[in-house]
Amino acid sequence: MKILVVVKPNSKKPGVDVLGDNSYLVRVNQPATEGKANKAVVDAISEHFHVSKSKVIILKGEKNKNKLIEIIGV
Repeated sequence: MKILVVVKPNSKKPGVDVLGDNSYLVRVNQPATEGKANKAVVDAISEHFHVSKSKVIILKGEKNKNKLIEIIGV
């Protein structure tokens, strides 16, 4: 399953919101430096979809707020 994700780093209220079909807003409290926000996004998505972190892969947008993520096994 591939999803589009918009990331909001440094958020005071972390969470995952559905924006539409296969589109999500992920709020993380980590800064967008040194891959910290990306790691937090993977954590949040894996928790939201109840899969292990190794099943969540960022395909595009590692250095962008808009990401294409693949979730294996969903």
